[in-house]
Amino acid sequence: MLTTWVVAPTCLPLVRRRCHACASERFRPSGKFRVNAHHKLLDVWLLVLCTGCGETAKLTLMERMNVRSVRPGLLDRLHANDLALTAEFLQDPVVSHRNRVALDWDSAWRLDTGAADHPDHGWGPSCGSGAGGQGALDVSVRFAARIPVRPVRLIAEGCDLPRAEVERLIARGRIVSAVRLGGKLSGDFTFTLKR
Repeated sequence: MLTTWVVAPTCLPLVRRRCHACASERFRPSGKFRVNAHHKLLDVWLLVLCTGCGETAKLTLMERMNVRSVRPGLLDRLHANDLALTAEFLQDPVVSHRNRVALDWDSAWRLDTGAADHPDHGWGPSCGSGAGGQGALDVSVRFAARIPVRPVRLIAEGCDLPRAEVERLIARGRIVSAVRLGGKLSGDFTFTLKR
């Protein structure tokens, strides 16, 4: 039986960027946009607040864009300070590259294993190592947003096992996947936990 786990954001991630006022390295997205018009050209920024001193900084989203090239719906969402649009821009690699920032997803996501909806497979609270399990457990991990997480951490959390035990199971070939489980992933993958 294939089980699906979902990695979902719980809030907006912090932005890693050095503050010029206090030397803090984290900014909190305010959810507010600043839109300036210069005749027929637009500049758009996302405002972020330093977690240390509260200083406001701007992340450039658009520079000198012709007003006609911006979809009217997008312009309305910018003026309305749409929080979903904030999340979209924060995850855009072009925005991160342009502003030389990275996202800090620590404590901003959760793993939904659907454990309450599924019977105990005998692998522990979610998929651990009890005596009742037979065969193998196939798990499909889906990402609701591009959140870089180590698969070992996800498997450990989802199966309620220590990370060291998960690493031993991988080394013994008891946990297998088509993707490399050693680094960070932010895209969907599957793995099999063999009994």
